Amino acid sequence: MEKKSGADGDADALSAKLTDQGNVVRDLKSKKASKEEIDAQVKVLLDLKAQYKAATGKDWQAAGATGGSKPGKDKKGDGAKDKKGKAEEHDSESKLKKQTRLGLEARKEEDLSSWYSQVITKSELIEYYDVSGCYILRPGAYHMWERITQFFDTEIKKLGVENCYFPIFVSHAALHKEATHIADFAPEVAWVTKSGGTELAEPIAIRPTSETAMYPAYAKWIKSHRDLPLKLNQWNNVVRWEFKNPQPFLRTREFLWQEGHSAFADMQEAHQEVYDILELYRRVYEEILAIPVIRGRKTEKEKFAGADFTTTVEAYICASGRGIQGATSHHLGQNFSKMFEIVYEDPETHEKKYVYQNSWGLTTRTIGVTVMVHGDNTGLILPPRVASTQVIVVPCGITANMTDAERDELIAKCRAVEESLSSADVRCRGDYRDNYSPGWKFNHWELKGVPLRVEMGPRDVKNGQLVAIRRDNGERVTINIADSVTRVKALLEDIQSSLFNKAKKDRDEHLIVVKTWDKFLAALDARNIILAPYCGESKCEEKIKQDSARDAVVEDGAPAMGAKSLCIPFDQPAEIQGSDHCICPGCEGKPKYYTLFGRSY
Repeated sequence: MEKKSGADGDADALSAKLTDQGNVVRDLKSKKASKEEIDAQVKVLLDLKAQYKAATGKDWQAAGATGGSKPGKDKKGDGAKDKKGKAEEHDSESKLKKQTRLGLEARKEEDLSSWYSQVITKSELIEYYDVSGCYILRPGAYHMWERITQFFDTEIKKLGVENCYFPIFVSHAALHKEATHIADFAPEVAWVTKSGGTELAEPIAIRPTSETAMYPAYAKWIKSHRDLPLKLNQWNNVVRWEFKNPQPFLRTREFLWQEGHSAFADMQEAHQEVYDILELYRRVYEEILAIPVIRGRKTEKEKFAGADFTTTVEAYICASGRGIQGATSHHLGQNFSKMFEIVYEDPETHEKKYVYQNSWGLTTRTIGVTVMVHGDNTGLILPPRVASTQVIVVPCGITANMTDAERDELIAKCRAVEESLSSADVRCRGDYRDNYSPGWKFNHWELKGVPLRVEMGPRDVKNGQLVAIRRDNGERVTINIADSVTRVKALLEDIQSSLFNKAKKDRDEHLIVVKTWDKFLAALDARNIILAPYCGESKCEEKIKQDSARDAVVEDGAPAMGAKSLCIPFDQPAEIQGSDHCICPGCEGKPKYYTLFGRSY
């Protein structure tokens, strides 16, 4: 009996060591320590298990484990074991399914369409709605839009722009007053034709854009040169109904945007505003969203209906090899002022003169472009300047063996770091949920694209440090808590610039200059955007689009398409030479400039 009691004592001591060592291994894995460090501690754990089996004759099981038969239950025999085995197998499958469904199942480089759909839903940006082409913007997405609106709204007010709001409904007469303008939008206009069960005397349009809604009021408000310039902007929603292949954020029936509408006495002043606004759009993409863009002018074929000229910022989606229009700023000339009789009296001649007008818009498409450009197979990667949460603090190493005092101390230290960062204008929050493991939380916040994760365990508290993990490259940085505000802010700025540099490198590697049609087709099929000499004629542009379509498959679920003109870049790659020819096969016209072509959203 004494010998048995001694063996039991040895077993208890080994069991305690095994429990502690198991916690050490779990802690290292949760912190994503190096493989060598984890392997060394796993070896210690296996040695302890071997000692336990030698001392007791049976495998060690952690406290609360379900292994072994309960006393008095052996008589159920193999049938009970089979039942238990099936239950464990079912439980294991259930856990596997739960884990798989939490993350992304599609890979960005293999199935972009499915990846995009999964990443925007699982990261909680979008919820689908029961009207086709319409979507619910969840708080994560709306916060991104708020960051964009705060920046842009502040900047346009520096230019003297004021905000206003016009009704969503447009009369039939007003909408059809500018024939060229409405012809371009006609297929997309949604009409209200009934009130309850009663037919309306005249259908009312839901705005696809607001030129025809706003300009009758401009004609009332502008009488003298003293009323100019008039610079108004509204943040609203518009509806454009007819289209195929809707994609959340990128192409939707209803979307949020800002639309600015300005009127000037002087044409040069109007021109200057077009470029000032375009520069702000560049800053939104490059400085806020970390996405490089190409500034340029749209061709005659692609310019805004009713405009004298349209300027644009164009981005590139590396995963699909397609360009995407980021935002546009239009000079409308006097086209609309003549149609709506927006005139002022010249102070010198006292003659009635038509005003010069601009319009400009930026939409929630910005969010979709950000997802497409930066996201990976783990989920979103958000640039810090647009992320609702820039830093997530996760306590680690909490075990059953910890005392309440030790646990409270760890949580208190995490909260102190969170409060310190928040006080320094870092958008920081802590995840103190006790029903999820640290590993689950890591995956959750990586999926949501939080730029920086801060981990703190008992050892970190003891050493006065924390571990910061970057979402963009997975790099781990150990930081003294005393330096945490300065170091974390520096890391966030570095993440912002690193995301921009990576996206620019991807774009530049796929921006190809070509002068022959064969090379044009080869570059297009290699998912590039192309700079090529072009004569500027719309008939050549249409032929380029038709002849480059061929049988190319752009991506699953999307139609095959040819190359369209994206813009005529302000920064030309070279001067047109006398020996250069228009890229369109058979064209005998002299090229005027290099034009950016590519498949496009």
